[in-house]
Amino acid sequence: MRTSRSGPFVVLGWALCVGCGGGGGGGGGGPAPISAPAWASYGRNAQHSALSDATAQDLVAIHWSRPVDLAPQYWSGVLFIHYGSPVITAANTVIFPVKTGAAGGFRFDAVAGATGADVWTLPTDYLLPPHNWVPSITGCLTTNRRLYIPAVGGTLLVRDDADAAVSPTTRIAFFGDAVYTGTPAAFDGTVYINTPLTTDAPGNVYFGVQATGANPALVVSSLVKITPEGVATVVPIATYAADATKVAHNCAPALSLDESTLYVTVNASDGTGGSAGDLVAVRSSDLGLIAKVRLKDPKSGNDALVTDDGTSSPTVGPDGDVFIGALETPLGSNNYRGWLLHFDAALTATKLAAAFGWDDTASIVPASMVPSYPGPSSYLLMIKYNNYAGAGSGNGVNKLAVVDPSTSAVEPVSGFPAMKEILSVAGPTPDADHLPTFPNAVREWCVNTAVVCPATKSILCNNEDGVCYRWNLVTNALDQVRPLQPPTGEAYTPTVIGPDGTVYAVNNAVLHAIGR
Repeated sequence: MRTSRSGPFVVLGWALCVGCGGGGGGGGGGPAPISAPAWASYGRNAQHSALSDATAQDLVAIHWSRPVDLAPQYWSGVLFIHYGSPVITAANTVIFPVKTGAAGGFRFDAVAGATGADVWTLPTDYLLPPHNWVPSITGCLTTNRRLYIPAVGGTLLVRDDADAAVSPTTRIAFFGDAVYTGTPAAFDGTVYINTPLTTDAPGNVYFGVQATGANPALVVSSLVKITPEGVATVVPIATYAADATKVAHNCAPALSLDESTLYVTVNASDGTGGSAGDLVAVRSSDLGLIAKVRLKDPKSGNDALVTDDGTSSPTVGPDGDVFIGALETPLGSNNYRGWLLHFDAALTATKLAAAFGWDDTASIVPASMVPSYPGPSSYLLMIKYNNYAGAGSGNGVNKLAVVDPSTSAVEPVSGFPAMKEILSVAGPTPDADHLPTFPNAVREWCVNTAVVCPATKSILCNNEDGVCYRWNLVTNALDQVRPLQPPTGEAYTPTVIGPDGTVYAVNNAVLHAIGR
């Protein structure tokens, strides 16, 4: 399963040829290691905890704003696009994807976090895989300032120094650089990176690839690892589950606390729908299968739906437990909220679920952040708790919630035992689209990961009402408010934080830097 730098070789039945000359050089040729990035990838780190080391600034002013979409496409006023997560270096360079055309086209912009001034721009020839809602495109940062971003044909662009105004940039093809450069068109329309990129402490990068047709390297939909030296390990998804055809769209791979195990969800959709699916655990060293578990609706016992319109990615808790969202079946039986499913690290024990999860990645909340909490758990989870108006019995009272992963309570919407709600807060803005039929309906929270700030005992999160909020977990109140944009329905987007405590939120196709 591991490739080498020399000559032909066989990877699980594929005859491939590798010439991994790119990547900016691992070893001694690159820049000296520095402190870890402030926000390295989706969910901040390889466990997707969303926990901040920085103290969040007060949400007083918008420091600067930049578009993340130059041609946003609205459907009945709603943006059905998952904008990718910004990543932020230790030196406070903020790097984010920008969609440049109506149907695609992308570049990555880097700006100074303090001022928003341009540092560099890097176009990418990345093409979107088959999709319904537009999937996210998200890069990752390693501890030696190297930036990886998705490119066309399943390739990566690698920028040696994410902070420098000028830096060498190379392309890596996991199936062989020479193979790609020989016939690029044969891969550009058939091989797609379809997940965010995740990196580990040594600088390895993990991602999913969807293949939709024949190509000279016989690449099929796979899970891929690339080392800092450009050596690839490639395992076809069918090796993990015979009925799976790819990693689920937008599912960022997650690593265990010791980074020995990688978790990802796989499904059989072509990218435009959903299907039953599995959570798989593989060795990060060689991507060999350790275990898998079919994702099930905990109430009905049916296979849950792993949808390609979502952004649910595994979260690894401080005790090693794994959390992943999926849609309920029958659809609508839980008001289209799905479930946040819960497993032990080995995927041998199914544990207590939470009552929302379909398009959500749970964030880790240390129990010490919630002084009112009297329970046994050392950590809690922050999740969305929307109850969509008109969806089943949904009343439109859309919330954020902090839940206890180890304590059960009957959840009022589903009537089923689920993680106990410790705190919750409803969106404060009435949803005019559902009034007066649903008199208590409020605008929903539109994030897939939030910022958890232990220093201020707060959650930073934006809402479809066009406002970024600070949820104070001591007072259980939205005690800071920063208007950003007019209210806009949109797919879920990330909120992130920089090393100086500036909070970054995407709302209505614009990235805003918010602070004091």
